[in-house]
Amino acid sequence: MIGDVPQTVLVADDDRAIRESLTRALELEGYEVVGAADGVEVLTRVRRDPVDALVLDVMMPALDGIGVCRVLRADGDRTPVLMLTARVETPDRVAGLDAGADDYLPKPFELDELLARLRALLRRAAPVEGERAAVLAVGGLRVDPAARRAWWESTELTLTKTEFDLLELLVRNAGIVLDHSGVYQRIWGYDFGADSKNLAVYVGYLRRKLAAAGAGEVIHTVRGVGYTVRRS
Repeated sequence: MIGDVPQTVLVADDDRAIRESLTRALELEGYEVVGAADGVEVLTRVRRDPVDALVLDVMMPALDGIGVCRVLRADGDRTPVLMLTARVETPDRVAGLDAGADDYLPKPFELDELLARLRALLRRAAPVEGERAAVLAVGGLRVDPAARRAWWESTELTLTKTEFDLLELLVRNAGIVLDHSGVYQRIWGYDFGADSKNLAVYVGYLRRKLAAAGAGEVIHTVRGVGYTVRRS
């Protein structure tokens, strides 16, 4: 909730019991909740009335959660997306992240964890009060935290919320090696654990986008520790 205005969350799941259960739980937490049974309904509702966050089941009829995410991102919609999936294999989770989801949670899940992840997404998406932050720069890489835009030389990078947050964190700490656990805490609000590949996946996304813009090696891996940004 921002001030006295409740934040709106869209919950999409073709399983009515899950959808209604999540709706009740989120309403008890003070959120306004909009329900949807499939991906087409999600797009219809979001395009008519924007929301603060989406909780999307991957497996839905008509248009699945991954498809919804791809369409929203193609439209330039950066609303935070938490993906729910019964698919536990890494490639399936990566597919959701690759489509533009900001986080994923495998089924079955604990309600407290879902609420914590949702709060983390909403915190990161909240506008920053106060003075406009200065533009950050490392070599040809520039990051504007206030506008949430980034460039390599004259080419603007198209980034998801999570990609931008990660790049901003690395650039703010240029020359400093950030360990995996610290990055997870700062970006996701909790540590996924030693076996998680989430961070490596997002670093890979950033590297590919920087390379496509003509950048050399900007994000460096320090094996067994973490990552750092320094001039290429």
